[in-house]
This record gives sequence, structure tokens and C-alpha cells, in this order.
Amino acid sequence: MTRDDIRRALLQALGNIAPEVDGEALHPTKPLRRQVDLDSADWLTFLVEVHTLLGVDISDAEAAKLSTLEMLIDHCAKAKGV
Repeated sequence: MTRDDIRRALLQALGNIAPEVDGEALHPTKPLRRQVDLDSADWLTFLVEVHTLLGVDISDAEAAKLSTLEMLIDHCAKAKGV
């Protein structure tokens, strides 16, 4: 698995809960929730999707720190040993 694979999986997870979002238009270092207007319930659903697609658990404490797509990619890559 590569970082690109992880990015695709994260965008797929996002698309599963917010299909109207153009994942390719997202800025990797800007807060993700602001870019796609996710409320708390949507954010939790997104994190469950991340776990389903990648097998990566993200605790509440970690989730609070992982605000950008790039941070999420880094976290998942580390968890997957990439």
C-alpha cells in the first residue's frame, strides 16, 4: 500500500458519506471538515469508514488532532507501516 492508495481510500470514505464532494479539489493542508462542511456525526461516520477501508483505528484524541487530509494520510501511513 502506498500513500496514494491511502489518499484514494480516504477520499472514497469521504465520498461514501458526502458524495457531492469533489475529492480532487480538496486542499491537503487546509482543515478537511471546513472544506466539506462535515458535522460531528458525519466526521464520526467518516472515521468508521476509514477503519472499514483501511483497518486503521483513530481514537477520539487522535481525531481531534487530525484536521487535514495530509495529517490523515500521514497517520494512516504510519499505522500501515508505509
